[in-house]
Amino acid sequence: MKILFVQALSMEGIDIERVYPIGIVVLASAVERQTNYPLHLFDMNMSPDPYGDLRQQLDAQKPDVVCVSLRNIDPLGNKTSSLIPNFAVTLAFIDRYCPEAKILVGGTGFSLFPERLMSEYPEIDFGVTGEAEKIIVPLLNNLDNPPHLPGLCFRENNQVSIVPPVGDYDMGNYQMPNRELLDPRPYLSVNKYVESIGVETKRGCSFSCGYCSYPLLQGKQMRCRTPESVVDEIEFLYQTYGVTRIHFTDSVVNLPVDHLDNICAEILRRGLAINWSGFFRENLLTEENVALYAQSGCECFSLSPDGLSQTALDAMDKHMTTTDILNTARVLANSGVVTVYHFLVNTPGDTEETIREAKALIDAIYEIHHQSKTLGTIVLNNIRILPGTKVEQQALENSVITPETDLLYPTYYNPAPFDRVRYDLEIYHTKKNIFMWQEVTP
Repeated sequence: MKILFVQALSMEGIDIERVYPIGIVVLASAVERQTNYPLHLFDMNMSPDPYGDLRQQLDAQKPDVVCVSLRNIDPLGNKTSSLIPNFAVTLAFIDRYCPEAKILVGGTGFSLFPERLMSEYPEIDFGVTGEAEKIIVPLLNNLDNPPHLPGLCFRENNQVSIVPPVGDYDMGNYQMPNRELLDPRPYLSVNKYVESIGVETKRGCSFSCGYCSYPLLQGKQMRCRTPESVVDEIEFLYQTYGVTRIHFTDSVVNLPVDHLDNICAEILRRGLAINWSGFFRENLLTEENVALYAQSGCECFSLSPDGLSQTALDAMDKHMTTTDILNTARVLANSGVVTVYHFLVNTPGDTEETIREAKALIDAIYEIHHQSKTLGTIVLNNIRILPGTKVEQQALENSVITPETDLLYPTYYNPAPFDRVRYDLEIYHTKKNIFMWQEVTP
């Protein structure tokens, strides 16, 4: 059985930052370790002619199975374009030029809408929701009549059936993926800002933020790799491929705190000259661990406090205060490392007063970072409404959407009268950002 793993298009245009598709590499590595099936990987995002090159792959490999990863359903960032049309074309393309092949689909995007996508695109033979490492080989070995494996999506009596995923993969047993299956080196020079190479240190998220799908996708139980195995992988990437910039893919990189602390201590012990970044939980950062993170190579503290007022923080179940945000800003401003803040605007419960509070919080953040000029930027987004989240229920209750609203395509929580407030706040903070960089600190 010959298998082709395909990373479907997950970006708009050729100038967008690209990331190494660790998902399909992890999955292909699991198949390689347990079987003798010939396999090949292809990332459509790295091709200037993705469909032409996909055709070449299909002709050259003649796969019996094509495993397609749908990582994203849309580009997010307030955009209204969708990646589903490209996904639909990819399925039709594979079906046309390799009609005998079985098509398996998985990935984060698919896991959000498995029944809808299976129903709408009959080219899909089977789908997998959630983690696939434990079921991919039993599925491949029994494609004619697969057992009801956790996370499996299949058709029965013209209906789509979904076996609930478990999300219990033991990250203590995680094995470093075989990146020889897809060379990381071409990814090292394609981006201007974002680190293209990701490393997993854990899965799962114990928080339940009102807009977020992470707990739905990976479960609430945090499952950690050993710090030594994480740094083994970083060292291997550094020595073998010359990777010097890493992004930790965790939903929250500094939880548990001692886990990240131990990873950083191990990086320092081995003397690895690498830089790294990740998304941090604000109220877990102290002067001591921030100093450790900076010393071990952290090049950007990405924060996603999300709420610009206490009302917004409470509405989104952040379990955080605006005081926490400002205390963290003071710690980070003294670190010498760039900080980027991500906030959501026009959140449930916003009023004229919360908009004023939002501007006051922006003022305070800029004032704190002004002298050290460690503020990269403030990113402002509307909330992308995803199924199964608290915000979906809030949107229904506030008539922002109806039960008939199609959430597969870009749908944001952005009701009047504050549906233009993002632009006002972007102007407000961008002025501060530009002026900050133009002023000379004596």
